[in-house]
Amino acid sequence: MEYFNAAIQWVADLEYWAWWTFAIFLVIIEIFAPSFVFLWLGLSAAVVGLLVLLLPSLSWEYQWAAFAVFSVISIVVTRLFLSKNPGVEDNLKLNQRGAQYVGRSFTLTEAIVNGRGKIHVDDSQWAISGPDMSEGSTVTVTGTDGILLIVEAKE
Repeated sequence: MEYFNAAIQWVADLEYWAWWTFAIFLVIIEIFAPSFVFLWLGLSAAVVGLLVLLLPSLSWEYQWAAFAVFSVISIVVTRLFLSKNPGVEDNLKLNQRGAQYVGRSFTLTEAIVNGRGKIHVDDSQWAISGPDMSEGSTVTVTGTDGILLIVEAKE
């Protein structure tokens, strides 16, 4: 029973710096386990630390209740915000290299014969599929089929 009373006394003696230390600990956990949960828990702990700094006589029960309330509110508000504002991917075709070339025009480095040819794109050669054309013709990439670019004659 003595250990229990000592633990209760330790919790009751929490000061603002303990809450800020807890906040830093939670943010560090967020760095290693990115989930946007520990970040808001850390922010809530920092707010409770500020609250304890401003109201030093605030009992430990109210401190933990405030931490719980701030944590739930911050997580719920964040989830609602992110569900309404999902964000924008800045490069949706990052791992689809061929799709990045759709709409661009290139000069044939090899004539298209029987529907197959080659173009030089940036630093590499790409196999293409399209109507038969002579070397040096300008084509526009209209799509992809795996690693094959689909082209049409540029108008």
